[in-house]
Amino acid sequence: MDKSAIILAGGFSSRFGQDKGLMLLAGKPLIKHVLNVLHSMVDETIIVVSSKVQAENFAKVTGSNVRIVIDANDMQSPLIGALTGFEKANGEYSLLLPCDTPLVSRDILLLLLELRTNKNAVVPRWPNGYIEPLQAVYCTKPAIEAAKKTLNVGKADLRSVVNEMQAVRYISTLVLQQLDPKLRTFFNVNTPLDLKKAEFMFRQLKK
Repeated sequence: MDKSAIILAGGFSSRFGQDKGLMLLAGKPLIKHVLNVLHSMVDETIIVVSSKVQAENFAKVTGSNVRIVIDANDMQSPLIGALTGFEKANGEYSLLLPCDTPLVSRDILLLLLELRTNKNAVVPRWPNGYIEPLQAVYCTKPAIEAAKKTLNVGKADLRSVVNEMQAVRYISTLVLQQLDPKLRTFFNVNTPLDLKKAEFMFRQLKK
């Protein structure tokens, strides 16, 4: 198997009082917007959650064509979720995504996958050096090794995982703007105001 997608959905939002991935945007849960973009792009899709209850709730809305797995560790962080996903993935490469970016760009994801050849990771990078490790492609086995090394030295962030890896291809957001001029692909829904902004952007895209 060549390509897996791993969607991290373990975060419970205290601002919303529910799982972020299940919040509705344009009548669909946020997770469904991400799943729709991934359609026919990868060989398997894995959703990582942090509890059995979350697994049951996501299973109700995602259907049988995705695999839902539960974090192997009680420490909730994107790194733990990513490592769980990498270990469960069958693909040589894994596309890592959050569940709360409903405007994720299919064109950008396809480009990241296209650039993966002979690389251990393909990661977007802003002009100020800030990277987007949660919308990136990883060679699965090296990513597992790097994630474990990062945890062993007491770090729990994905940027440290990327720093641990060799043969990383960084792609400038200036390049990605040619595909997504406003870079809506990186817009996270973290607050009720963010959800309103996403609704506005969604309507603009549909005009």
